[in-house]
Amino acid sequence: MFGLEKPARSGGFPNMASVGDFNALSSSIPATKVELSVSCRNLLDRDTFSKSDPICVLYTQAIGNKEWREFGRTEVIDNTLNPDFVRKFIMDYFFEERENLRFDFYDVDSKSPNLSKHDFLGQMFCTLGEIVGSQGSRLEKPIVGIPGKKCGTVIVTAEELGCCRDSVLMQFCANKLDKKDFFGKSDPFLVFHRSNEDGSFTICHKTEVVKNTLNPVWQAFKISVRALCNGDYDRTIKVEVYDWDRDGSHDFIGEFTTSYRELSRGQSQFNVYEVINPKKKGKKKKYINSGTVTLLSFLIETEVSFLDYIKGGPKSIHSSY
Repeated sequence: MFGLEKPARSGGFPNMASVGDFNALSSSIPATKVELSVSCRNLLDRDTFSKSDPICVLYTQAIGNKEWREFGRTEVIDNTLNPDFVRKFIMDYFFEERENLRFDFYDVDSKSPNLSKHDFLGQMFCTLGEIVGSQGSRLEKPIVGIPGKKCGTVIVTAEELGCCRDSVLMQFCANKLDKKDFFGKSDPFLVFHRSNEDGSFTICHKTEVVKNTLNPVWQAFKISVRALCNGDYDRTIKVEVYDWDRDGSHDFIGEFTTSYRELSRGQSQFNVYEVINPKKKGKKKKYINSGTVTLLSFLIETEVSFLDYIKGGPKSIHSSY
């Protein structure tokens, strides 16, 4: 993986999960840029009548005075003790330096960005090299920080990022999805995952929820090609369809797989996907599918850097299908 060596809500929090190429604390040139994905299992439940609404806050440690500085925050996920955060942390990895990290977790109770207003759920300390050097660049450690309490586990996965600067704008709709709500129709949303070398999947996008329909049309969304497939056009992309529930126990409707190369064909008969629920398929002989999802549009945007402009390079390219 590392060639050189080894329905969410914002909650009023800034989107700070990225940093530029220049490291003001070091004269080193970054060896490579990595993306960190964070998941938790069995978090401490601090809410009385519902589950926690967790957020992850990442801190880095200054080289000189050892001061911890906030690097970025994930989104807040409602009503779950097992969050898979969509928002990633993009960091520069310096091979010869010890880059200390601290992951703090909070149960968010209001829209205030002041962390002292929210319940502390624990923390985990490690180094960036420890994550990268773990098997599959996947580090799993216990969350600590609250005496006498089991605070759960955090899983941090690192992936070296390619240099692709393209983004895509996509829109999907669905038809005849399975009905999951007893008194009404489903409230469907899509969850996108990219495959990993070990067969696991990393979440990379969630759509909004479309209420009370079996034939939703989701809003178009923009995602970087690095986030979607890290520049590997044949990498498997798994899309799951869920029925949203207020208590966080979203009902699984079904799933399908595709790839960037398939999606890039744009709207066609090749991009109408059968939504399959494996459990239903195994139990019912006459089972066909749980509905279909159709790609409505696919637009490629090439982002041009400042250096490209200086060199007189090509202007931003927009390709639509």
